[in-house]
Amino acid sequence: MFKIVWAAQIISAAFLIILILMHSPKGDGIASIGGMSQVFASQKSAEKGLNKITYIFASIFLISTFILGYIIKP
Repeated sequence: MFKIVWAAQIISAAFLIILILMHSPKGDGIASIGGMSQVFASQKSAEKGLNKITYIFASIFLISTFILGYIIKP
């Protein structure tokens, strides 16, 4: 069980790094001064799918972290 959870954590961490780097930057930058940041506020379907996959891998990572923290006691 320990090795399976450890592998799930390593794999989910690697995928999280890749998925987060694939996201488009959401910073408003100088457009926030004039209120123009809301012009391009809609998400595309690819971005929504990428967000869902990121949430799934983040939850797998968090759950495996808690399980490993419970299994490994000092």
